[in-house]
Amino acid sequence: MRVKRIDQIEDFIIRNKFVTIDELCTEFNISKNTIRRDIDFLTKRGTVKKVYGGVTVDNIHSDPLILSSFQERQIINEELKIKVAKEASKYINDGDIIFIDTGTTTSNIIDYLEDVKNLTIITNSVSVLYKSLFYPNINVVSLPGVLKRVTASLVGSSTLQYIEDYNINKAFMACTGFSIKQGFTNSTHDEFRIKKAIIEKSQCNFMLLDKSKFEKTALLTFCHTSDLDYLIIDSLPSTEYIEHLNENNVTLVVADNS
Repeated sequence: MRVKRIDQIEDFIIRNKFVTIDELCTEFNISKNTIRRDIDFLTKRGTVKKVYGGVTVDNIHSDPLILSSFQERQIINEELKIKVAKEASKYINDGDIIFIDTGTTTSNIIDYLEDVKNLTIITNSVSVLYKSLFYPNINVVSLPGVLKRVTASLVGSSTLQYIEDYNINKAFMACTGFSIKQGFTNSTHDEFRIKKAIIEKSQCNFMLLDKSKFEKTALLTFCHTSDLDYLIIDSLPSTEYIEHLNENNVTLVVADNS
């Protein structure tokens, strides 16, 4: 329960930009000692920082692991994300039933699917839902849930229940960080549970990321390298990572520069 509370505190601070200790105690009905421990945890995570009189959001551009808003994250390494998404779209075929994750990279896939016929997309991404409005060739299944603004996603227990009902032959996933030791990680508990469920449900798993995600570790590991079939990135990783991918039978795809 503490992990969920910390995520909620984090979201509250991000939405309000600055809050006092007293405001947090009142909002979450917990003691000052408890809220201080939770703030210390978020400070170490890099999401918030202590300032005179309370707590504020840390510099959103200083670290790719910081849980800034979807709009703010979308412009970071934007060209690389588009290149990776375009490459991923080449693996989507007529008649596919796919899942598209809530990352700022994966949502760009929609822009390259206008010629795919009888395609069904399952998603909890608000951005994917909006973009799909302009592509009548795409059948869209929206997972239910509560709107999480910072990730532009629908989350909750109802989302998880609906996932069990669908067959998914390909999943296009995003992560906050990737390391050989910790695998693919994410910052929030709600997103973690959904990502983990999709990885287990899908027949073929694709992970999309740019070079800034390597050697980064967020709070929760939702899958390991052995869970993947393809890793699509913007540039060739180190020899250590290439060997690690080969050992786990993951196909490495470097996005075309053209």
